[in-house]
Amino acid sequence: MMSSDTARWARAEALGVSMPELAAYQDEPQQMRSGTAGKTGFLHLGFERRGCRTILANLQRRAPYMAQRALYFDQAMPDLAHVFLITTTGCLLQGDRLTLDIALGPRAQAHVTSQSATKVHSMDANYAVQVQTITLEDDAYLEFLPDPLIPHRHARFVSDTQITIAPSATLLCSEIVQSGRKHYRSSECFGATMISLATAAARPEGPRLFVEKLLIDPQRYVMRQTGVMGPFDVLGNVIVCTPKNHADRILERLTADVDLTTGVAFGACRLPHDAGLIYKILGCETAQVKAKVRELWGVVREEVVGARLSPPFLWR
Repeated sequence: MMSSDTARWARAEALGVSMPELAAYQDEPQQMRSGTAGKTGFLHLGFERRGCRTILANLQRRAPYMAQRALYFDQAMPDLAHVFLITTTGCLLQGDRLTLDIALGPRAQAHVTSQSATKVHSMDANYAVQVQTITLEDDAYLEFLPDPLIPHRHARFVSDTQITIAPSATLLCSEIVQSGRKHYRSSECFGATMISLATAAARPEGPRLFVEKLLIDPQRYVMRQTGVMGPFDVLGNVIVCTPKNHADRILERLTADVDLTTGVAFGACRLPHDAGLIYKILGCETAQVKAKVRELWGVVREEVVGARLSPPFLWR
């Protein structure tokens, strides 16, 4: 019988083995094999509502993944629990297997982000995998807004996010993916070997709501063509799972535009089965995409919980 830690690592390992886009990269690194200590990080964050405040009631972790205690510094939502995801290695390397579980009980409210951008280093063997499970119970509210993903040249990375959300809950979940270290050298831009990002959502005891998969494979597909990335270098992908009445009000406040002069394009549409909204952003620079994500974040907060965003920190 597998231990809980082994079972969690096995989820990430099984995903990597099953992905057809990774079939050519099943070789093991010469340095440290996949599945060894230090390469199989696990983090479970369990939030519960206690009185008027949400607390981090359950924290389980295994290096290199970790988190510290919940913080309460948002003046607009002083009872909102803030948790920063931390990786002690500071990056993802070949053979890494990371598993993240976030669970919110009834009426719990939390904001989860990362310590900094996630850098996926260059690889000459194997790949890195991240498995994420997000569970929201009745009337829960989660802002999951990690910093950007920066794939280095020859990086191979797979992420799979499984969402289980009650009909009355709200999830704001964003991914920002850079084309690479474009200001380091030109060959880094879309120089990753393969980046695969999948997201699926379902009700606790109901049918699947939607599935989306983004596959970045520059060796097979031209990234600069129209309909893919064109002249843009940064992709923002934001999912808002929320009740239909909230989604209707949010969508009324959003606009869509393609502005090649400033180098930004954005727009929103509805998710299937009245699951909420999906918002896409393209930008030439990361700051532009972050700014549009923040605009949407502010709208979601106002329409769902009736609170405004506090001013951003100078370093964010």
